Amino acid sequence: MDNIRNFCIIAHIDHGKSTLADRLLEYTNTIKVTGGQMLDDMDLEKERGITIKSHAIQMEYETGGQKYILNLIDTPGHVDFSYEVSRSIAACEGALLLVDATQGVQAQTISNLYMAIEHDLEIIPVINKVDMPSAMPEEVEDEIVELIGCDRKDILRASGKTGVGVPDLLEAVVNRIPAPKGDPQAPLQALIFDSVFNSFRGIIAYFKIENGSIRKGDKVKFFNTGMEYVADEIGVLKMDMIPRQEVKTGEVGYIISGIKDAKEVKVGDTITHVATPCSAAISGFQEVKPMVFAGVYPIDPSDYENLRTSLEKLQLNDASLTFSPESSIALGFGFRCGFLGLLHMEIVQERLDREFNMDVITTVPNVSYMVYEKTGTEKEVHNPSGLPELTAIDHIEEPYIKATIITDTNYIGGIMKLCLEKRGELIKQEYVSGNRVELHFMIPLGEIVIDFYDKLKSISKGYASFDYHIDSFRTSKLAKLDILLNGEPVDALSTLTHQDNAVTLGRRMCEKLKDLIPRQQFDIAIQAAIGAKIVARETIKCVRKDVTAKCYGGDVSRKRKLLEKQKKGKKRMKQIGNVEVPQKAFLAVLKLD
Repeated sequence: MDNIRNFCIIAHIDHGKSTLADRLLEYTNTIKVTGGQMLDDMDLEKERGITIKSHAIQMEYETGGQKYILNLIDTPGHVDFSYEVSRSIAACEGALLLVDATQGVQAQTISNLYMAIEHDLEIIPVINKVDMPSAMPEEVEDEIVELIGCDRKDILRASGKTGVGVPDLLEAVVNRIPAPKGDPQAPLQALIFDSVFNSFRGIIAYFKIENGSIRKGDKVKFFNTGMEYVADEIGVLKMDMIPRQEVKTGEVGYIISGIKDAKEVKVGDTITHVATPCSAAISGFQEVKPMVFAGVYPIDPSDYENLRTSLEKLQLNDASLTFSPESSIALGFGFRCGFLGLLHMEIVQERLDREFNMDVITTVPNVSYMVYEKTGTEKEVHNPSGLPELTAIDHIEEPYIKATIITDTNYIGGIMKLCLEKRGELIKQEYVSGNRVELHFMIPLGEIVIDFYDKLKSISKGYASFDYHIDSFRTSKLAKLDILLNGEPVDALSTLTHQDNAVTLGRRMCEKLKDLIPRQQFDIAIQAAIGAKIVARETIKCVRKDVTAKCYGGDVSRKRKLLEKQKKGKKRMKQIGNVEVPQKAFLAVLKLD
């Protein structure tokens, strides 16, 4: 056990985690690196060049006549996948904190660092990409010293691309990261930190053993769900799964026990023996809180059950996804899903399409609000259609976030303007080093859900980094904006918004829908309403046949008679006709700007 080291790599987006992981694997002869990012095995990860899942892999390294087993977990850098990072950190004793030599410390670097410090991990600071012509290792060293208060000599310099500094890195992992602490003689306690679904073998759970050991064929129990299984196969994770007879304390491995039902495996659960169970589950694993909610509906209503199964299987691999059934008048039966952010929502939609062949419609994303009624009851509302009558509401509270933005001083003006437009308030601003500044804002979560991140990136030419966490709920003047088509509300398009923005938003939505809804054989009235008050209206004119074409010459009353007859027919058609809203109309409402 003294020769085991468990560590993860944490950093901001694009600071070179996966490339450095490749170099470590290459140097320890674990695999031959053929293409870029060997651990990012999902098609989506390769296409977008981002890490979505944490990837665990075991390496063997020899130094000073001793053989060491190094378990490396490569983590995502995007704020939407921070839950993956928190789970990886829970399974490690140390972390490599990577900082890009050309960009310096950014928001996600700080946020991931705090997460690692909370779990008492040994931090090894590493400056990556030192081979770049625009690298500024001295300035970045100053930033790291200021951030963690370490000695300059503790900071390593490396390059994931050329492999410079990789041997020193491995030595530092062996010498500075502590071996796992655990009692091999105690009852088995293993933390499940991830799981995947395999259509042939059922659910495969990845775990890290805190105490005790597990052998093939043991009868095991999942502590929180209370389900019992036989360990059909256990082993360690290299590029493939390598079966073993026994996995010991401090090691990271996998277990296959023929579990078919997705509900039986919970990430963060503890595995123990049936005969000699442990007294308590492993703590320190927080439940995930979704930030953004959206309805996901199958395009074909008969696919409802398939969609449920697909979401359950996806949830195994992505524990931060939450869902519950809901129904909508416009779209039928579907699910209200909770996501960590917009990128997460986009990735889930893509994965449903690619991995499970599910065609789905996603409604306008929104956040959860606390509604206090005049009777004194309070309830959490995720969906505007679940709002009580306006007359019954005393007040509504919305979630506020504490946002940290690190940027170049040249872009302060534009960023301040953006945050203030989004009803944000500046708490403080600090100069980090040179011409870099850290801004702290309080902003309503509902304002940043849709397009805030894209706008921030374009204002700062990609230089601003953004990180946030939920702070508190505050009372706000919110109004429910309904969209009516021919007097019928379309519940999938209703939104909760601030009263000051409601009228302009309603007007813009009506104009957008007028362009997107195809013309019918009758007039379609598109209206935006707050309660019973109509605040905007657009009309889509009907497609008409020229019925007076055969009346050349003659009296005008004959033409009038035909037009009146046509008008009656259109009116009758309007009473029985219904308006189909295309999928692109739902999506376009998100990108109103």
